[in-house]
Amino acid sequence: AHQLGGVGTMQCTWSSTVAVLLLCACTICQEQDTGDLDTAAAELDSPSVCADPDAGCSAVDRESHLLHRREEESQDDLTVAVEDESEQPGTDDVKYRGDSSEEKPASRVVANRPMLIPGGVFTMGTDDPILPQDGEGAARRVEISTFYMDKYEVSNSEFADFVEETGYVTEAEKFGDSFVLEVLLSEEVKSEITQAVASAPWWLPVKEASWRHPEGKGSSVEDRMDHPVVHVSWNDAVAFCEWADKRLPTEAEWEFAARGGLEGRLYPWGNNPNPRGEHWMNIWQGDFPLENTLEDGYLGTAPVDSFPPNKYGLHNMAGNVWEWTSDWWATRHAKDFGKDPQGPARGKDKVKKGGSYLCHPQYCYRYRCAARSQNTPDSSASNLGFRCAKR
Repeated sequence: AHQLGGVGTMQCTWSSTVAVLLLCACTICQEQDTGDLDTAAAELDSPSVCADPDAGCSAVDRESHLLHRREEESQDDLTVAVEDESEQPGTDDVKYRGDSSEEKPASRVVANRPMLIPGGVFTMGTDDPILPQDGEGAARRVEISTFYMDKYEVSNSEFADFVEETGYVTEAEKFGDSFVLEVLLSEEVKSEITQAVASAPWWLPVKEASWRHPEGKGSSVEDRMDHPVVHVSWNDAVAFCEWADKRLPTEAEWEFAARGGLEGRLYPWGNNPNPRGEHWMNIWQGDFPLENTLEDGYLGTAPVDSFPPNKYGLHNMAGNVWEWTSDWWATRHAKDFGKDPQGPARGKDKVKKGGSYLCHPQYCYRYRCAARSQNTPDSSASNLGFRCAKR
């Protein structure tokens, strides 16, 4: 997320939800619900994957073609497929378009706690990558020591406690703006925006967008303290973890915990994306980015305790918001990592895992356990958060 503002310029390694949306359409065939989450066999066609090295946003430069004038794009194309919001289940809790005139539900506070993740050996990555350019393969055997992982993503409530005690100012607040999905914005905010991301015009640079004001002016987290904090950079996440006497998980720890003791499965609960016909994760339904049918009940973020946990008791390890890890980004891996790998010693980007509410099976099919993406440590976005770990 390449930040704007007079203070400085951030590297553009946009969220993968922007990186592959237009350039890489992955066609998958979802399996039929068998009711057996542990043994369901994945039925995936061979998806067409994008081999273009520029499919990721790391090569996009703001001065060249990151932004263009927004007037060139139709403002009527990006809609939510809801004729009568009062009849759409769950939408009262999730639309949050930054319009202070909308009625919003009372917020909750969800107490987070560390969950014991028993150590063991697992297969990290996959030999059948959907997006090989992301370094999803090769599969390698990795040993993980016992550690603790937070049950939930860090919520707005938790982050507010951190800020109140320390006076911390996030990087998005220092830069003065951040990128937000257009359908989340109020008409007032959109009317003041003249630019958009050239390759993904549904992303708009919004002044004053930050963790406190996720959709910029007129928005607030007061009515969603139980939602994951967003617009936090890797550096912001590390600062929070240090304050909480915790740390970010390594990529290997994150994937080990997400898999919940299951070997070779696509998702934290098995291979079926909709067990028993139910939605177990917050992703995009419908025609991205033109239409979100809200079948899972959410347009933006969902509360951190939404959807069933995996076998280790962890919620939202697929979808909702991307989660930072401690590792530097690399796309080539040793066949066997050994014990408790830490990733490369240096790099430009940090690894993020889990996908987000913007992921779609035909665009950014990255809510799988083996999927991964990256951003620079100073990047932030409205679909990027984190959770903590500890030994």
